[in-house]
Amino acid sequence: MYRSFLLLTAASAAVLSFVASAHADTVAAGEETVTVTAQRLAEARSGIQTQLGASTYTITSTDIEAQPGGENAQLNQVILQAPGVAQDSFGQLHIRGEHNGLQYRLNGIILPEGISVFSQTLNPRLADSVKLITGALPAEYGDRTGGIIDVETKTGLGAPGGHVSIYGGSHSEIAPSFDYGGSSGNLNYFVSGDYMTNTLGVESPDGKSDPQHDRTKQWHGFAFLQDILDEQSSITAIAGTSNDMFQIPNQSGLQPAGVDGIVGLGPMDSGSGDFALSAKGQTGFPSENLDERQREITHYGIVSYLRSAGAFDFHVSVFGRYSSLDFTPGSNVGDVLYDGVAQTAYKRDEAYGLQAEGAYHLGDSHTVRFGVLYQADDLVSNTTSAVLPTAPGSATNPNPNPLCIDPANTCQTSDIPLLVADNGKKHAWNYGLYIQDEWKLLPNLVLNYGIRYDQFKAFDAENQISPRANLVWTPTELTTIHAGYSRYFSPPPFELVATTDVALFDNTTSAADHTDDTPKAERADYYDIGINQKLTEAIDVGLDGFFKASRNEVDEGQFGAPIILTPFNYLSARQYGLEFTGTYSSGDFSSYLNAAYERAVGRQIVSSQFQFSSDDLDYIATHYIPNDHQQLLTLSAGASYKWDDTHFSANLLYGSGLRRDGETPNGDHVPGYVEVNLGVSQDFALGDVEGLNARFDVINLFDEKYEIRDGTGVGVGAPQYGARRGFFVGLSKTL
Repeated sequence: MYRSFLLLTAASAAVLSFVASAHADTVAAGEETVTVTAQRLAEARSGIQTQLGASTYTITSTDIEAQPGGENAQLNQVILQAPGVAQDSFGQLHIRGEHNGLQYRLNGIILPEGISVFSQTLNPRLADSVKLITGALPAEYGDRTGGIIDVETKTGLGAPGGHVSIYGGSHSEIAPSFDYGGSSGNLNYFVSGDYMTNTLGVESPDGKSDPQHDRTKQWHGFAFLQDILDEQSSITAIAGTSNDMFQIPNQSGLQPAGVDGIVGLGPMDSGSGDFALSAKGQTGFPSENLDERQREITHYGIVSYLRSAGAFDFHVSVFGRYSSLDFTPGSNVGDVLYDGVAQTAYKRDEAYGLQAEGAYHLGDSHTVRFGVLYQADDLVSNTTSAVLPTAPGSATNPNPNPLCIDPANTCQTSDIPLLVADNGKKHAWNYGLYIQDEWKLLPNLVLNYGIRYDQFKAFDAENQISPRANLVWTPTELTTIHAGYSRYFSPPPFELVATTDVALFDNTTSAADHTDDTPKAERADYYDIGINQKLTEAIDVGLDGFFKASRNEVDEGQFGAPIILTPFNYLSARQYGLEFTGTYSSGDFSSYLNAAYERAVGRQIVSSQFQFSSDDLDYIATHYIPNDHQQLLTLSAGASYKWDDTHFSANLLYGSGLRRDGETPNGDHVPGYVEVNLGVSQDFALGDVEGLNARFDVINLFDEKYEIRDGTGVGVGAPQYGARRGFFVGLSKTL
């Protein structure tokens, strides 16, 4: 922690020292001049990174506010309205058949990944716009390429102001929040904060509206500060924090059923012939008494210097993120009886790095872009696992404990749990270099081509040179056609790679049957082609197709008690699909429709094998199976209408269902679902008090009880259901 803090501080000091002399030459300017300069610099920053040829879907702050829930929704709920995005448990998103593979950026600057899974570190309240960038990405995007989520943050430019609000309703939700922005001379700022508590912190495991033991408490804060140094440069600082606590929900009315392949000491059901595990004299434990809890903390910061002078634009940024996860099982006895292991886990990742990029405009025909990204991670993983001792059964050498009555099975030999400590640290690093040229071949034909080099060293060490090329043709002012190819290199998430020494658990109820090969980097060829057509002034439609062939495809599963994912690799994989987008906007009415068909299959698991059963490994070794996150059909739609001071909104999500086990691993899918949400908000004044807004939202209008997961499938840990119908009200006041 101290080393990362010192490195980040030193890098920040270097940037600040460099810009100090520029600030000394700053000429006093009026507020209007500062605003114009800030806008021009923002355009220059956007021009350093290109999305030419990629598929980019933009959701503005106006769009967010027009959705049911508005800025009170979580960021993943906002992104679900984009094309090709499927929802999963713990707030996960699957874009174009990718497992996660998401890279988050703030104002174009990368935000390192954290350990947490379902906490929402970024809040829509801070977003001026959210871009989802997919497809054949240009060379500046590396590492996580399943989807780039670039959040353009709000600033304090213009008139000062903000909001204070209270929101809540079903699931015992209470959520106060505030935001405020302003400017003074060359400085502008924006801050926001919120607190939220409810009884639906993690998806329900049984479909109940208010699951048992599911309270969450979450605090989030964000700050943006920008100093316009002169007409050519600025320095920006961003800081954010989140502190989220979760109870892990329980199903009611269950009792332990033992662990597969292990014969316990005590009778599970009198006269049944089945035996359950025994721990400290107990064989029974009501599921409603389990008390698992998880706490997730994240802090992040960015300092960025931007300069635009003539034909050359560049920015230099330093960034850092601290994230930790702390899981406690409550009662060791309960978790041991159900799972064969009760694990207390603490995991921490301190990430820090440098991102420097530039764009040089060579006349009207060429723009050359180049950059470097370096990131280091210091990882800590401390676990203590309570397990029960076992011994293998044998017909010729029976288990020495006479209570282990079946010599053909592994038998529990004692009911006193053993404590197994497995602690480790790791320093990891990766860097990427790229150069690309945007070449205007014809007035309506542009080629963006480039090359990227990536290298990393963590639990494995690999590198790759990756060519990229995108062609964009605009035969008319109303038609745009793009086609592209990208070679991808995606290391497994360092902070999620299991550090477990599987040998420590030999002859226990948590023993592994297989070796544990280290996850490797995914290498892929990605092809994308699409068309966008403006049919009328009000109607835009688009169609996009993609194909991806991968080697060592990175997937993730939830295998242990802590809600944390573990990466593994399929030796070979394919993803392909087709997306449609459509928008209609006329006057005060706007609407959208997105639909996607996707396939994602993989064959032969070649890492983290100890997490899987022998039957699954044997079958997948010779057969392509659907990835557990495949959803064949996904649809999102929405509409909003403003009538005087009243705003009506509605949106809809449809999914054909993620995978579950059938006759083969992932051979079936959970049932499809439709979720409809409604919202209405009203601006009003109360006597001399102006700037008031009241809203009413209904989430899951028809109270659809739908499964996200049923607890089966490759890498699936437990069943989860979508949120049941909820009624919410809010009141806000402008400041």
